[in-house]
Amino acid sequence: MQPPRATRAPQVTTRVDTPGAEAAPKRPRKTLRRRILGWIVKAILIFVIGSVLWVAALRFINPPITFTMIGDIVGGHGVTKRWMSLDRIDASMARAAIAAEDGRFCEHNGFDYKAIAAAAARNATGKKRIRGGSTISQQTAKNVFLWQGGGYFRKGLEAWFTLLIENIWGKRRIMEVYLNVAETGIGTYGVNAGAMRYFKHDASRMTDREAALIAAVLPLPKERAAIDPRGFTRRYGNSINRRIGVVAGDGLDACLR
Repeated sequence: MQPPRATRAPQVTTRVDTPGAEAAPKRPRKTLRRRILGWIVKAILIFVIGSVLWVAALRFINPPITFTMIGDIVGGHGVTKRWMSLDRIDASMARAAIAAEDGRFCEHNGFDYKAIAAAAARNATGKKRIRGGSTISQQTAKNVFLWQGGGYFRKGLEAWFTLLIENIWGKRRIMEVYLNVAETGIGTYGVNAGAMRYFKHDASRMTDREAALIAAVLPLPKERAAIDPRGFTRRYGNSINRRIGVVAGDGLDACLR
């Protein structure tokens, strides 16, 4: 018989604290205020980077839909749009838009401070009709990236997107997008779709009067029509028609050529 194997005694580890040794300090927890501040900073960074990428993409991709179009779809009006490049749109249409909406389009950096000051002075008189001084660049930023209506928050976003499109798109792209997304009638978007609706031909061949009538509709497209215009719309269209020649003669559309 083999002798029994010796069993190993269990090892006992004894921890000896060295005098003077200290436990590793715990990482202090962030306060609620610091966490909220961190979330806000991250949200701002995401918005800035996302908006820059969004604008950069639409420099080359035509906007497929806007919030205003979505509103028309939800309201049951439907949407009619026919994209046409700026090179193909009759030059009289861009000139009419400049004559009606933004005479200094080729000069400013997105904001016409003279027009803003003049609008503020008119509004201060207390007259019923409020004037805004909004440029074509600002209207394009609103139409493409934002919603209709006022409010300081939306105006702040509008200013941000205006700066972006001025620096990323340039004047020709701004005008091209504006003429293709601006509402020209209930459920009708862009001057090409407007020309088809009102004059039964596309926007590649337009008379000055036709361009002027569409430009006269732009401020209130759901209330005005370019066919058989009456009252203010007719007078405004005639005024724009006269100024188209001034735009061409004075080179106010030089940045589009």
